[in-house]
Amino acid sequence: MRKVSLLLIIVSSAIFSACNKDAEVLDLPAINDYYPLEVGKYVTYSLDSTVFINFGTKDTVINYQVKHQIDGQLTDNLGRPAYRVTRYIRKTAANAWVPDNTFMAVPTDFAMEFIENNMRFVKLKGPIRDGFIWKGNSYIDTYSLNSNVKYLDNWEYTYENVNMPETVGTFNLDSTLLVNQRDEIIGNPNDVNSYSEINFGAEKYAKGIGLVYRNFSHVEYQPPTPGRSGYRIGYGVKMTMIDHN
Repeated sequence: MRKVSLLLIIVSSAIFSACNKDAEVLDLPAINDYYPLEVGKYVTYSLDSTVFINFGTKDTVINYQVKHQIDGQLTDNLGRPAYRVTRYIRKTAANAWVPDNTFMAVPTDFAMEFIENNMRFVKLKGPIRDGFIWKGNSYIDTYSLNSNVKYLDNWEYTYENVNMPETVGTFNLDSTLLVNQRDEIIGNPNDVNSYSEINFGAEKYAKGIGLVYRNFSHVEYQPPTPGRSGYRIGYGVKMTMIDHN
């Protein structure tokens, strides 16, 4: 009898634990909470673009305003429902918007894919919870001989500060999350006589809005050779939300 009672206690505990886990999964945010897709929705950003001039010996930051606007529904090359995102750009608020690129957002059952310049990024993936890791660049060709984006290889995206308040620009946002994409230093950037490389990526999303902040940089330093000074190649992009609907 005591053995039967003990067995019932163990089984009941296991069922209770499983129910708690199911409840925990059900309580997790949905992906479209942080990446809503609706035709007509837009987010405007202040964009700081870092480029290298004077044959890579000097960097400079150029400021723009860009607007990402969902302007239509379509299907991707796999036949899946998708949304077309048009990027508009202008120098200042006094200038007219000019379209300069289109992207594609593809919602799936467990992820949000974003296709930019023929590269498919997995921007968000379920379950949305702190510490969850996924290969956000796994669909990108980083391994073929002629690939010019090898620096994107094996990036592990990680959620942090899920469902936390955050101030982004002038906005106080109630619920945000951070996606850490990469924070990598190869070599010693302080040594002017040796090769070095810096790769960094992080994005913040807000519930009901979408992407509100992006910081990305890829910089390679080539040391001096006879007849040529050391130089840098690469680029950096920092986007901060300044308006949305």
